[in-house]
Amino acid sequence: MNYKRHKEMIKSMIAIYKYRIALNMSQAQLAKIVGVVPSTINQYESGARKPDIIMLKKLAQALHTTADELLQPIKCDN
Repeated sequence: MNYKRHKEMIKSMIAIYKYRIALNMSQAQLAKIVGVVPSTINQYESGARKPDIIMLKKLAQALHTTADELLQPIKCDN
């Protein structure tokens, strides 16, 4: 995996995690709301898997934000 792609994966991972933690929500709780198993949320947060556009919308609604916010670049060191 190239460095640029890895950084992009980390950015999306951090965004989902950041909003979930701000709501004091577990991966299991978020998974139940959006209709997936907790391991799917874990994969999104770890960067092992990317949500499709429909799931991105569900995640945004569950996390009380927008898909645009979840896709916004997050400043990463280096």
